[in-house]
Amino acid sequence: MRTSIRTAGAVTLAAALFTTGCSGSTGSADGESRTAPVVELGKVKLVSYSGCDDMLAGLRAAAAKQVGPWGFGGPQIMYARSDVAEAKAIGSGQDQANQEHSTTNTHEAGVDEPDMVKTDGNRVITVNRGVLRVIDAATKKITGTLKLVSPEQSWAPADLLVSGDRALVLFSGGGIIPYGAVAKQAPSPGPRYVLVDLSGEPKVIGSLTPNGSHVDARMIGSTVRIVVRSQPDIPFPDLGPKLSEQERTLKNRATVNGAPITAWLPTFETADAKGVSVKKSVGCERVSHPDDYTGTSLLTVHTLDLSQGLADTAPISVAADGDTVYGTGTSLYVASNPRWWWWPRPIDDVVPMEDAPTGTPAESGSAQAPQVEPTQEDPSAPPVDPSADPTPTPEETPKQPPEETEIHRFDISAPGAPRYVASGKVSGRLINQYAMSEYQGHLRVATTTNSTVFRSAENSSSTVHVLKDDTLAKVGEVGGLGDGERIYSVRFIGPVGYVVTFKQVDPLYTLDLSDPANPRKTGELKITGYSAYLHPAGDGRLIGIGQEANTEGRTLGTQVSLFDVSDPANPRRLSQMFQKDSGSEAEWDPHAFLYWAKTGMAVLPLNTWDGTANTTGSALVLKIDDSAVTRTGTVVHPKPKPVKKGEPILFDPTVRRAVVIGDGLWTFSEQGVKVNAMDGLAERSWIPFD
Repeated sequence: MRTSIRTAGAVTLAAALFTTGCSGSTGSADGESRTAPVVELGKVKLVSYSGCDDMLAGLRAAAAKQVGPWGFGGPQIMYARSDVAEAKAIGSGQDQANQEHSTTNTHEAGVDEPDMVKTDGNRVITVNRGVLRVIDAATKKITGTLKLVSPEQSWAPADLLVSGDRALVLFSGGGIIPYGAVAKQAPSPGPRYVLVDLSGEPKVIGSLTPNGSHVDARMIGSTVRIVVRSQPDIPFPDLGPKLSEQERTLKNRATVNGAPITAWLPTFETADAKGVSVKKSVGCERVSHPDDYTGTSLLTVHTLDLSQGLADTAPISVAADGDTVYGTGTSLYVASNPRWWWWPRPIDDVVPMEDAPTGTPAESGSAQAPQVEPTQEDPSAPPVDPSADPTPTPEETPKQPPEETEIHRFDISAPGAPRYVASGKVSGRLINQYAMSEYQGHLRVATTTNSTVFRSAENSSSTVHVLKDDTLAKVGEVGGLGDGERIYSVRFIGPVGYVVTFKQVDPLYTLDLSDPANPRKTGELKITGYSAYLHPAGDGRLIGIGQEANTEGRTLGTQVSLFDVSDPANPRRLSQMFQKDSGSEAEWDPHAFLYWAKTGMAVLPLNTWDGTANTTGSALVLKIDDSAVTRTGTVVHPKPKPVKKGEPILFDPTVRRAVVIGDGLWTFSEQGVKVNAMDGLAERSWIPFD
């Protein structure tokens, strides 16, 4: 499961679209908002295991406390899922001749993030429906094509990282399965990372296939760090319907206590250019753990130098959960809130195992597996007394994880494997990676307590915590942001922070973080709607992309706002563009937003709907100057060819990305690439994808 900015944001956008036309207003019984008390959690110690015996004992004991009648966690809905896949300047060796061009919209300058399109100004590299393509920017012709997955799995999403003549294609698993595709999908392992040589006709020269779930990746220069989350491979027995939940829990605990070390050790497979593969596992001496951990998840960081290949990925692991990755030039942060992994669902919503779609098994350990024999218990495991009281003690009963975010920092300033620096905890939940920012020896972290991705509790509240980056010990905080609301977006720019919370109206808070020990709120702007993404636009200006809403909190459609934040005590909205009944991918994935500061051009995907299932996709082009947001036009891709009734739509004409190369605006969809003049948007070329 990947709960990154893309996943959480997609759920948020889906919820926003679902609630269009539905009131989002709820209030407390006494009409007053309440602030949740700040919990001081402080620093967390992280140490290595002394060996495999120590590791096994610790993981068994921790995991046994988390097991219940259904294994780890409660009964889960069986969703259809795929087991396959889901820069700054690239530097192709011709940098002196490169055209001026945009790059991926990333959180930190110099730290590249995976995305579906990369360019160096001379060529465009894109991955779409399992096919990597290289396009010459001058001739606007496809010069190289490489199919990376079977046709049955071509819908699986993938991203790119590119350095020189090497491209790393990241098939992260998951994604939205097109209607009709489930029965046709072929079984295949989860995330997969494929290294491609671009110096001639694109060709695969290596691959890495971990056993786990992709979390995220970051690249500095030619070095990529990939974070993978794995769960223990413990098949729980089919206990039948007659046992009580307490009896089921006790037997499942015995299964955990008999699991071997191999059930936890992260494994992966590397392959060379000839396809010769080698299976490996992370050594016990390379696994660390916090003082307190669940034993139900391990995070592994693989380090790849694209210029050297994938022979040695120098993996290190931590016995922890993780869903959010944030990287700077010298630090890699992996944050987790265990409550993300424990999503309670009404029992009526659970799909019985026998009714689950074919080929869509639950993740290992997440639910009871049918017709699986119990694992052979380890002789060293304590025996289970059949006469013992099957009722777990209060200490043994699995509890919902506390609402707190654990953060691990790794030093990546040197080549090779990261070096662990510190771990810490803060109360509340992160919205995405933009809720973290490292600045002058401190990490700023914005969280919300008492809320979910879908709703805010009456006593929810948000806080910005300031931690020392070398110890992750708390040095200051400012709370009481958006009582009864939750965070929708965060942006830190130098010593200033901007936080948007929302439930019925949108307070945009400005924060002075120049004194880490005494951060303070300096200003507040209340307007309808909210900004789901904030983008800097020069001195004293901030762009907000999100949803307009009425005074009851009902979302109405996409809005783009220009804020004047030059006076921290008096933030103002100078201009707003509003498109009724619409949504934009840029609301939840900043990679979809293009801002070309040189001319003030902004481009974002826009989907509009007519109240039925009919939607129209385009790229909305705006001009943003010092005082106004002005609509200048749209770019629309051709409609896909009709398909036979009952067959899945093969291509989606929705525009997903936009880049600038020279004086041209390039927009990308599943169908192909359209090139328009930046000035006037006259169409220059259409490059279809076969």
